[in-house]
Amino acid sequence: MDIKRTVLLVVFSLSLLMLWENWNRSNGGPSLLGLEQAAQTAAPQAQTDASVPQASTTTPAATGNDVPAAAAPAAAKGEKITLTTDLLKVEIDTLGGDITRVELLKHLSTTDAGKPVVLLEQSATRNYVAQSGLIGGKFPNHRSQFTARDGARALGNGDSISLVLDAEQDGVKLTKTYTFTRGQYEIGVKHEIANNSGAAITPSVYVQLVRDGGKLDGDSHFYSTFTGPAVYTDADKFRKVSFEDIEKGKNPQPARTTDGWVAMVQHYFVSAFAPLGKGPHEMFTRKIDQNLYAVGAIVPVGQLAPGAVAAQQGKLFAGPQESAKLEAFATDFDLVKDYGWLTIIAKPIFWLMTQIQKLISNWGWTIIVLTILIKLAFFPLSAASYRSMAKMKLVTPKMTAIRERHKGDPQKMNAAMMELYKTEKINPLGGCLPIVVQIPVFISLYWVLLASVEMRHAPWLGWIHDLSAPDDLFGTIPGIAMPVGLLPIIMAASMYVQTKLNPTPPDPMQAKIMMFMPLVFSFMFFFFPSGLVLYWVVNNVLSIAQQWVITKQATAGKA
Repeated sequence: MDIKRTVLLVVFSLSLLMLWENWNRSNGGPSLLGLEQAAQTAAPQAQTDASVPQASTTTPAATGNDVPAAAAPAAAKGEKITLTTDLLKVEIDTLGGDITRVELLKHLSTTDAGKPVVLLEQSATRNYVAQSGLIGGKFPNHRSQFTARDGARALGNGDSISLVLDAEQDGVKLTKTYTFTRGQYEIGVKHEIANNSGAAITPSVYVQLVRDGGKLDGDSHFYSTFTGPAVYTDADKFRKVSFEDIEKGKNPQPARTTDGWVAMVQHYFVSAFAPLGKGPHEMFTRKIDQNLYAVGAIVPVGQLAPGAVAAQQGKLFAGPQESAKLEAFATDFDLVKDYGWLTIIAKPIFWLMTQIQKLISNWGWTIIVLTILIKLAFFPLSAASYRSMAKMKLVTPKMTAIRERHKGDPQKMNAAMMELYKTEKINPLGGCLPIVVQIPVFISLYWVLLASVEMRHAPWLGWIHDLSAPDDLFGTIPGIAMPVGLLPIIMAASMYVQTKLNPTPPDPMQAKIMMFMPLVFSFMFFFFPSGLVLYWVVNNVLSIAQQWVITKQATAGKA
């Protein structure tokens, strides 16, 4: 039993440390664990020619001059063209042909009520854009002025619309074509290069997602999710690259590959470029400017003789991390849905949740049914644990007497304890090991509930209108904006009941800490998404019922 208490105390101590760490960092204080973030100024910095990537020396296309022509004059402005589909409202700037704003029409903002989520944005407080162009000479790039061809700007009754942009420099013409399709967050991105000069050229197409390192609006103080670049190749698989690593120069070197994708990940949403074709290309992450970072790919086009034309077809994803949409976009793209290091367990759990939800059509009841199924699956292990704890509770007075009798002689006290365990047929690890076996599953379920955009704005019943938001049935406490909800209060009460059902620790200090834990955890859960708290409440209630029955049987001599 001492081992179990040690495990609980370690978990409790780490929880307090992480609670203070997140609170301190969220309020601008230094990290206690050396996890300093890169400097994050609110306003984005002006881009310079450093924003145009250069191919590494290992890339065949890195011949010629990779430095682009002079940047467009600071006063130059492009036309902002807006295209609208059933899912997206996209703004494209003719200065560079960049995608400078993407609104997700089916997902509402949590900080700006009634308005859509804005994923990509170029404003005074956010710099997050999708760029592309040519390198390898004085060619059009994302600093060049493009001209938009006439065409439909809204989907209307059709299934797709396209925007075609043209730019030419020194006889090299670049035509960008963005294609939007009904029901899709995927955008076709085609680059067509026409060599109208009098000499052969060897251009490369680059695509990149550029983002500042600022925090997301509405970030929680009590749990953290990853925001930053990610790169996937068949050789190196999925790899997240933090802004801090890029800032410190610890980001991976550009990778040459014939497959893969690059992405900019945040909680619930993602943008990504996936170059098509099996030709060699290079993927990179890099720092552009103060608090401005990029992830992208460079695709060699090959040598173009005078009068020749070549095209490179790719695609861009900008939308929510809905598993079906992610899986359809690219190989293993669903890995951007961050389940942590237990993805191998979390993915089957989410699949089971989706099957339950198809039958119930309510994510709140789905969480309850799933929790019940998991408790049933682990019933034998839990029963063994509770029987061990029940027996331990019955002999607690004898253990206390042994501690008092041999408190000056640890060796004799341990020998007497072992003799007691043998006489009473108690395994001191019996209450601990079954819990340890279940921990990976419950951690996986935690990450599934935290990472799944399907929970966002999903109602349960009554006052719970958004399973991804904290329960605030009783409003918020002024000054600290602390939500006060019913589920965290029930959670605290259930933890208290569980503590009373467990054997009382012989050490008075341990006993006080165990009684104090429900209060601390309930304070944390006031800030947690209500879907997570609902899971813990149901799990605790089921555990209390099972533990009470088994303890009663043990007390009556039936266990």
